[in-house]
Amino acid sequence: MTTARPASSRRSRTRANGDGTIYQRKDGRWEAAGYVLAPGNTRKRVRVYGTTRNDAMTKLTEKIAASNRGLPVATADSTVSAYLMYWLDGVAVHHLRENTHTRYGAAIRLHLNPGLGGKKLARLTTRDVRTFLDGLRTTCQCCAQERDTDRRRCCAIGQCCEKRLSPLTVTYVHAVLKSALEHAVREDELPRNVARNVKTTTPRPRRFQPLTAAEARQLLQAADDDRLHALYELALRTGLRKGELLGLHWEDLDLHGGTATIHRSLQRTRSQGLTVLHTKTLASERRIALPTECINSLKIHQEQQQEEHQTAGTSWTHNGLVFTTPKGRPLDPGNLTRRFRRLLHGAELRTIRFHDLRHSTATLLLEQGVGLVVIKELLGHAHIGVTAGVYAHVRLRLQRQAIDTLGNALNPTDTLDDPPTAAVVR
Repeated sequence: MTTARPASSRRSRTRANGDGTIYQRKDGRWEAAGYVLAPGNTRKRVRVYGTTRNDAMTKLTEKIAASNRGLPVATADSTVSAYLMYWLDGVAVHHLRENTHTRYGAAIRLHLNPGLGGKKLARLTTRDVRTFLDGLRTTCQCCAQERDTDRRRCCAIGQCCEKRLSPLTVTYVHAVLKSALEHAVREDELPRNVARNVKTTTPRPRRFQPLTAAEARQLLQAADDDRLHALYELALRTGLRKGELLGLHWEDLDLHGGTATIHRSLQRTRSQGLTVLHTKTLASERRIALPTECINSLKIHQEQQQEEHQTAGTSWTHNGLVFTTPKGRPLDPGNLTRRFRRLLHGAELRTIRFHDLRHSTATLLLEQGVGLVVIKELLGHAHIGVTAGVYAHVRLRLQRQAIDTLGNALNPTDTLDDPPTAAVVR
């Protein structure tokens, strides 16, 4: 006689309506299936797979949760455009900074959707991606996006301006597509990432013109009477980014101990305006030593800010920022750029970007023989390869100096005796 299972056991195996089903396949993998919202305001049954029951169940739960929030969950038979919309607003938005998310959206709207958006995700091939990227390199974007609606301008009157994308922008668009398809692979929507199989030419590094030591001294001398003199001192002597300088709080500084803790950055975002965010990367969070000149400039700046506070009275904005407007409000990064250009013009120096002050710091340090590891920690680079790659031209110059020094030692001289050997090289 067969013993009936307890009712509680049967109930524990019963899943609620809408939760989907889950079972183990013959190949050992677990498969979960359920209905989700698909593009076109329809519902579609999707299947996900995992090595364990919990893995498969987690994937299905994420899809159902996104569907309940009204986000269409793209499937392999949906279009590339639909999947990119799902990935951008349902996945990438949770781990990207707002400005990065905006740039991703622009790449999708302006380039990926017009070029690949109508294709089925499951039928997208490596050749499709390669042909699309080749088209970006060779096609005038005014013609492709019909920007010239004014009949007096180039493309509208049949005289193409040949405005093509730079290699760096093409590489960026390719990177956005690779990230989206990589997520489709992780969700078992695609067997492989076809965009990863396309090799693009490495764009040439952006050329920058850092200040020489003489130009840096000239800039600091011109900034002596500027109310932001301490900011320029910090930028040149420590290599801090513009956002890190503007997001610096007084509580981050230890003027007695001569250190600064960098863990915030001021950025302008579309939704919140000027806002203080975390630094660019985890490696950007660092503690740096402050030069004596910077400590003295910051003490003078602190006294000056206290005087401005008294002058502003009740209109002063209390936010704890080191560098503010005369009424205590955060400094806009765009206004700082324009102010910096006027300073360069007044000092009769060539026009450079504000970010080139950071490059100037690293270049001058390298030329003084400071090691790459120290410069990496000071600048907050994630990997030393970034530091070595950006400043390769400086390292070549130092190599030339080293080779010339060795050449002078090997060239024949009037001295017959060799200098004493300091140590044995093994």
